[in-house]
Amino acid sequence: MKTFHYIVLFLSLAVATSCNLDESPVDTATNQAIFGSASGLELYSNSFYDDILPGTDVGVFQGDDVSDLVARNGVDTYLAVNALSPVTSSEWEWEDLRNINYFIENAETSPVAEKNHYIGMARFFRALFYFDKVKRFGDVPWIDQTIEITDSVTLYGPRDDRFMVMDKVLEDLDYAIENITLTSDASSTRITKNVARAYKTRIALFEASFRKYHTEYGMQGSADAWYEEVVNTANEITGFALHRGAQDDRSYREIFISKAPFADETILAVALDASFQVFSSANRRFISPTYGNRPSLTRNFVNTYLNLDGTPFTDNPEYKTTPFVEEVKNRDLRLKQTVRLGDYRRTENGVPVVAPPNFNQTFTGYQPIKWCYDERFPYDDESRNDNAHIIMRYAEVLLNKAEALAELGTMTPGYWTETIGALRARAGITGSTLTTLPAEADPYLVEYYKGKFTDPVLLEVLRERAVELVFEGLRPDDLRRWHIGELFADSPMNGMYVPALGEYDLNGDGTMDVLFYQGEKPGSSNPAIAFVDVSPSTAAGRLQLSNGTSGEVLFNPGVREWLDKKYLYPIPETDIIRNPALGQNPGW
Repeated sequence: MKTFHYIVLFLSLAVATSCNLDESPVDTATNQAIFGSASGLELYSNSFYDDILPGTDVGVFQGDDVSDLVARNGVDTYLAVNALSPVTSSEWEWEDLRNINYFIENAETSPVAEKNHYIGMARFFRALFYFDKVKRFGDVPWIDQTIEITDSVTLYGPRDDRFMVMDKVLEDLDYAIENITLTSDASSTRITKNVARAYKTRIALFEASFRKYHTEYGMQGSADAWYEEVVNTANEITGFALHRGAQDDRSYREIFISKAPFADETILAVALDASFQVFSSANRRFISPTYGNRPSLTRNFVNTYLNLDGTPFTDNPEYKTTPFVEEVKNRDLRLKQTVRLGDYRRTENGVPVVAPPNFNQTFTGYQPIKWCYDERFPYDDESRNDNAHIIMRYAEVLLNKAEALAELGTMTPGYWTETIGALRARAGITGSTLTTLPAEADPYLVEYYKGKFTDPVLLEVLRERAVELVFEGLRPDDLRRWHIGELFADSPMNGMYVPALGEYDLNGDGTMDVLFYQGEKPGSSNPAIAFVDVSPSTAAGRLQLSNGTSGEVLFNPGVREWLDKKYLYPIPETDIIRNPALGQNPGW
């Protein structure tokens, strides 16, 4: 999908290149070549893909690094003490919107019969643009036309109410769904009616829960209407199912390591292409000890993966002191498809090698494999991944619908079976949990979410959402929309349980893989063993054991700080200087 967009950008006419609102688009040629033919409209509208959709280098897979589910190297600016400010804030850019509005204005006067399809495409991308701006800044100026340089009222006006803007976003999405004529795409890389519908479920769910849980705005009464939009729109999506491969212990992960998207479940993806040098950096960012954030799942999160019989792992009274080799047995099959477990193998130049969790690369022992090729060369050392970059899939739609139903109180056993039950069935889980609504809240989940959620149905939906969508970049927005931002800073970066200092076999093959020690580094005849110094220390970047010489591995990335003002980013100082009418977000 990405490969032809660079040509499109060259052909696009009248694209504004400034990030400021006080510059006008300038035609680089007559617009007849673009707006006078269907092929011209298509070429121009294709430029929106690169402008608006997430890039592939960092990808959606790194978004969850700043969340409660992941231990990572260092502290992001978002959470570091005094790091985020009007001086350091960014992304108050508007050139992409100017490009879209210019296209819409000219396409509306086009003689092309199918112009509404392309206008629908543009309005879909405008909805995505504004959704991202509202999430980040709250109130923003709603602009649906190309601004002339003489229009000082608009150029230097105040921001518009975020709730009004989101109503406009909904209008754009509905127009896109109504007018986009493409209904399916075998490559899963084009914007179709179902792509617009799927995004609508994501956006409407965010807005519904934002209105419900951010009570300071007094918009709780309008939340249910947005939840209903999620359910109704999800029901309109057809032609997709959960991908099932030859074996359930591979079905989930193979979605993320396939070069061609699986069209049965993938709704939208970027197909990368080595011949055009279009890659992602998934392996390097997950595996390299120096290149990325070295993200690792936390034990608090791993504890939420169910047993294969559908019972909570945390029902075991000894779960807190269960060693790694034992705790991962007979668990939800997605666990072994998300992190390295006992039977995981990699290859080096095509030669299979045993690959237990590597403490030279992971902080917690729960080392990700979800987006990573199993071959080491060249992917671990170079940004050469060409596995498809999945942006939207049917599993998320099912989860969006399930959450909306749970919030509305209209979940039924039938809805449960086709959403949560279906996802768990693919994960190898059995028992009544596939078809029966939970009657009692799991106390572990109640505590995990700090008592904010106590409804047993909603809690199980949240369990499923985190497990199914981890490393797909949605978790930070979830925490913000649920108004539970404290989890960004309060969630421990904890790892596997270590009964005592010494050597451990992490995959049960009889070879020791890691040695935890304090003080002087001991010797070992095993060249592959990872040495982990857990000597007492308060320094950032160090690993400790929670009980001193035993306990959970704890990683200290540095001081993390949560303040409620961080639900919104500050307006960048330079933009307020340019237009004081913008004002500043509360607390900044």
